[in-house]
Amino acid sequence: MAQKGDLMTARSDIRVLDATMRDGGLVNNFRFTDDFINALYRTNVKAGVDYMEFGYKASRELFDPDKFGKWKFCSEEDIRAIVGENNSDMKISVMADVGRCDYKHDIIDKKDSVIDMVRVATYVHQMPTAIEMIEDAKAKGYEVTCNIMAVSNAKEADIDQALEMVGQSPADGIYIVDSYGSLYPEQIRAISDKYMDVAEKYNKYIGMHAHNNQQLAFANTIEATARGVSYLDATMMSMGRGAGNCAMELLISFLKNPKYNIFPVLKFIEEHMLPLKADGIVWGYDIPYLLTGRLNQHPSAAIDYTKAGRTDYADFYADLLDK
Repeated sequence: MAQKGDLMTARSDIRVLDATMRDGGLVNNFRFTDDFINALYRTNVKAGVDYMEFGYKASRELFDPDKFGKWKFCSEEDIRAIVGENNSDMKISVMADVGRCDYKHDIIDKKDSVIDMVRVATYVHQMPTAIEMIEDAKAKGYEVTCNIMAVSNAKEADIDQALEMVGQSPADGIYIVDSYGSLYPEQIRAISDKYMDVAEKYNKYIGMHAHNNQQLAFANTIEATARGVSYLDATMMSMGRGAGNCAMELLISFLKNPKYNIFPVLKFIEEHMLPLKADGIVWGYDIPYLLTGRLNQHPSAAIDYTKAGRTDYADFYADLLDK
């Protein structure tokens, strides 16, 4: 597949999604202050961001609300308290995890909601349920994507079958998700081409959600973009689970469309992200995440290792090799 776009021109099909609250919420159990969320919303609007993801639509039966902030659940009332009727060009999204969401009850009809997009997150072995969730959200009037997680750890035949299933579904878009931060740009190029073939066959768009275990989240995102991927996830100061994600400030700086404005992003980082770091909230590249990414393993072991304050990297690597 030929390269799409170049470094001098702006592509009109590009959409930027801010996932700071959702992926970043995995760092602090979604305990953001209302001031932080209000400022983030205003920043994204000013910066020209196309979508802002508020968090998860998680089941209150499965997850104790006392143990998480409200953005784990994203009630309509809580979102409206921030955005009102969202009188802006930016759209609102939420994520619904297969097996962790009472989607038939918690995702209401679009006509009664300020939410625009529902992103269904699934592993390849959960595809039948994912398709059911996609059909439900689409019937309720939402834009819907299918975010196939941990593709680096899935068999190619399973990915091919999953893509065909989503292609034949009413989903609007399909996301590449490098959950373990293990993929390199050359691999992203091949995966993007595979997804783009499905997109062209079934008239879908393709998105990219990268993790920064090997400091490649930005590189992988722009590599995917060059292959035709158009929906791009990023987070402020790369805040996200473990090593974090593609940094919004990097992505906004790279994109040539004049609608994107880095100044509000820089101001938000200065006034809100740096204080989060100063308060002891930990995320971002570190050697333990490099090691799990290199070995294509879930970052949970690295997260626990980092929380324990350990620096015996060689011993940790040896432990990972035994898994």
